[in-house]
This record gives sequence, structure tokens and C-alpha cells, in this order.
Amino acid sequence: MGLDSDTILFAVLGDPVSHSLGPVMHNTAFAETGFNGAYLAFRVKDIGNAVIGIKALGIKGASITIPHKISVMDFLDELDDTAKKIGAVNTLMNRDGVLIGYNSDGIGAVKALSEKTAIKDKNVVVLGAGGAARAIGFGILAEGGRMTVINRTPANGEKLAKVLGVDFQPMSALNKIDCHILINTTPVGMLPDIDAMPVRKQDLDPSMVVMDVVYNPLMTRLLRTAETIGCRIIDGVSMFVYQGAFQFELWTKIKAPVGAMKKSVLSALGAANE
Repeated sequence: MGLDSDTILFAVLGDPVSHSLGPVMHNTAFAETGFNGAYLAFRVKDIGNAVIGIKALGIKGASITIPHKISVMDFLDELDDTAKKIGAVNTLMNRDGVLIGYNSDGIGAVKALSEKTAIKDKNVVVLGAGGAARAIGFGILAEGGRMTVINRTPANGEKLAKVLGVDFQPMSALNKIDCHILINTTPVGMLPDIDAMPVRKQDLDPSMVVMDVVYNPLMTRLLRTAETIGCRIIDGVSMFVYQGAFQFELWTKIKAPVGAMKKSVLSALGAANE
């Protein structure tokens, strides 16, 4: 990758960010398309000052990750309608000094799901009540899916269900729900706690499509267990790559090389887990 004074800078801002595969994915996309860009990871504690830095340095765009997806909104000039509705931002665009916030998590999840199943008129159970659950929930509803929120902390689950206008059920009710698609948006099963699983094996049914937003490890215990009983499974890499493709196209106005982006992420995950 040749860097010069015309190289356009992009970044991921979060704390921590050492685990992020954003730099691998986006720098691969720049190289693949010949776009003169570079994407760097910055560990940021003070998101307000970081946003001032984006403007001052002319950084063209940024990904926003934990714990800044909500707090960053206070420092932006404009919000895309989807980000406003979701109440969280994971993507910034610097348009001539005007910072605009977007959210591509729901888009990424819907595209990953649509590769394996239709969403319209399906009963979708979302595990978790955080920012990812919120974004994915709006995406599911926009596609005509019916949704139930399940969360270990009832207060948080009920709050999200109310925002989305859907049902909330406790974890104990999962095996009583007619579930076509199950989506885990919690960090349960993520490295290093790879033996953990957000549901019990008996809560799964072979007819389900099971998706996990965790992408490290690639095959979480949930996905391994679901596959053994005959479920169709969707790993977290697909969602991660599709939300990244949205970012790339927003920033560059070039069609994202999705295949190369996915290959680079899978390769990096394989190297990290050897």
C-alpha cells in the first residue's frame, strides 16, 4: 500500500480496538479497488475530542465501536434517519467538515440473513437488548419480520421491546416460542469464553436458522451446536463484512469488493486462532 500526501485517511474509534479486523478489511478493499486510502485503529477514551480531531485532520470517515456508539451522537452535525431511529451510530462521514452519523449494523444483518433465508413473515427471536439488538431489530421489522426480544435482564429487554413495538419474553420462554430465525446479539461465546452458549441445546430446533453476531471465534459454540442438530447457521463474519461494505461505498462511492473483504477477514481470523 503506497501512502503519500494525497492518501485519504479513515479510522475506527473505540476502546478497546486492538481486536478490530476493520483495518484488515478496509485496507484490503482500498488495495483491491485502487482507492488511495488508509484505515487505522485508534483507541479513544474521549470521543468528543476525537471527533474534533477528525474535522481538524480531514479524516474522511470513521467506524465507531464500543463504547462510543451512543455518546458520539452528541458531537455530530447531522444524523441519517436510520441512525436517528436506532439511537446509535457506527459510521461517520466527513462531508466538507460536516460530520454525519449513520448506522450500518441493521443493513449488515439483513444482508447476511437474506443469503440464507427470507425474513418477511418469519418469527425472529433476538437475544440481547444492546445497540446491536436495537439496530438489527429495526432491520428485521423493515423487512416484514415478526420479532420477539429475549434478554436475561428483563428491564432492558422490556425497554427495547417497547421501543420496537414488539413482544418481550424471558429466557425461560424460548422453547415455547415458534421461532424461525434465532439471532444472538450478546457477547456470550466470544473469545476467550468460547465454551459459553446463550441458550440451551434443547432450546434449538432443526427447522431454525441460527445467526450469531460474534465473529471471533468464527464457529461459536452456539453455531457448532445448532449445526449438529441440522439448523442452517450464519456466522458473524457475514454481518461484519456487509456493514463494512456499506461503509466503504458511502465513503468512496465505489462498489465494495465484498468477496475480497470477506476473504481477508477469514484469513486474519484463521491466523489469529492458529
